[in-house]
Amino acid sequence: MPKSSVRKKKVYTPPADVRPMATAAAKRPSPVWLPISAVALILGGIAWLVVYYLSATAYPVASWGYWNLAVGFGAMVASLILLSRWR
Repeated sequence: MPKSSVRKKKVYTPPADVRPMATAAAKRPSPVWLPISAVALILGGIAWLVVYYLSATAYPVASWGYWNLAVGFGAMVASLILLSRWR
């Protein structure tokens, strides 16, 4: 039985008016303060939690109680939000 011929597929190129344009704002690098403040927030949040646990919930702010955990984890979440904007 003879073999059928193999057709070559055309390479798809989208029309010029549909292609996403790279804007000038998207190409700008991040400001220098962004990664520095993100790392500072991560380290600050970890330090807050470590001090809270090692002091048997007496420090950093004893009257806050378990809200100290929210402060520590909140600082780390804020750093993740900042790092999501880093280019």
